Amino acid sequence: MKIVVAGASGLIGTQLAADLRRSGHDVAAASLSLGVDTVTGKGLAAAMTGAEVVVDVTNAASFGDSSALAFFKASTKNLLAAAAEAGVRHYLALSVAGTPRLVESDYFRAKAVQENLILASNRPYTILRSTQFYEYINGVIDIGVEGNLFRLPPASMRPVAAREVAAFLAELAIGNPFGNIIEIGGPEQFGIDEIARIYLAANEDQRQVITDPSTSYFGVELSGDVLLPGVGARMASQTLSDWLYKSMAA
Repeated sequence: MKIVVAGASGLIGTQLAADLRRSGHDVAAASLSLGVDTVTGKGLAAAMTGAEVVVDVTNAASFGDSSALAFFKASTKNLLAAAAEAGVRHYLALSVAGTPRLVESDYFRAKAVQENLILASNRPYTILRSTQFYEYINGVIDIGVEGNLFRLPPASMRPVAAREVAAFLAELAIGNPFGNIIEIGGPEQFGIDEIARIYLAANEDQRQVITDPSTSYFGVELSGDVLLPGVGARMASQTLSDWLYKSMAA
């Protein structure tokens, strides 16, 4: 089966393409560094030729301004149009858990637009919303950095290993479209402040973490369980401590 991976040079895309190739599939790796520009459409038609499935794991370069909206609008419209032209049977996209509840943020508003474009396209689709990756914990912690300390909210999240998200996407790609939004999260629940303390201790970083519910998360003041996946989400298996141990050993 030919499967197009859009965003194939990123954290998820690299692992996903490798997983699919190991399973014997013909993978067309599409990314800007490989000559395919989803924003302008350059190279998309050639990449889509003969494809049955498209997996959209593209991401905007910036989280903090309106450029994310411009990226996702253009990229998603071009990918959907190229998929329709090629007669692709399954459009699979990666999104973020909590997106509809975080639209005060420029980035999450852009992700909501991406999701809505897919829903309105009449293409057979699956959208997978994932919780935050372990690999990006340092970026989450940095939202609250203030000199020699971190001021972070206690809002709960269930971080997950990128490799398990990629493996689930590979599983979904070879199956039938769900025509729905599904979710994946990690096996453990932590407050963001708690995750920071664990991560900093593991890295022998002595900086202090102060719990502050008013600290915003990429422009959104968090409340309740907005970052958690809902009932019925796929629960991954790798724990934070296991991931930290293996990443440090590597």
